[in-house]
Amino acid sequence: MHRPLRLLKSGMPIRILWLIFGLMTLALAFAGVFLPVLPTTPFLLLAAFAFARSSPRLEAWLVNHPRFGTLIRNWQRDGSIDRRTKYSAATVMALTFIGSYLFGVPDYVLIIQAVALGGAATFVLTRPDGPNP
Repeated sequence: MHRPLRLLKSGMPIRILWLIFGLMTLALAFAGVFLPVLPTTPFLLLAAFAFARSSPRLEAWLVNHPRFGTLIRNWQRDGSIDRRTKYSAATVMALTFIGSYLFGVPDYVLIIQAVALGGAATFVLTRPDGPNP
């Protein structure tokens, strides 16, 4: 199916902006694999969303990726997260908070982390269970 090429006032196709956004969020997701404070999955979901609007080839690559594709397909299908992923995410969030405490991070940062990580953990743990890998 051919999509019409819409242009911004500047003359740049909107698809290009979606592609740039998708590549940026994919880069953040990649960084999140190695940085415990940066989440991987939300950035992968954003990348899939952006690629669906810009590049069917990149969307297919991401959705069919052997490591991350299942997470994306579960989310797209019914907003679910498999149990193993939920518990892994909650564990990393808890370890991040504990590590911050042990490294002597200032109290105001710990409070911000507790609220942010607590909210994120609550969201993740209350999603429906997807099929286990």
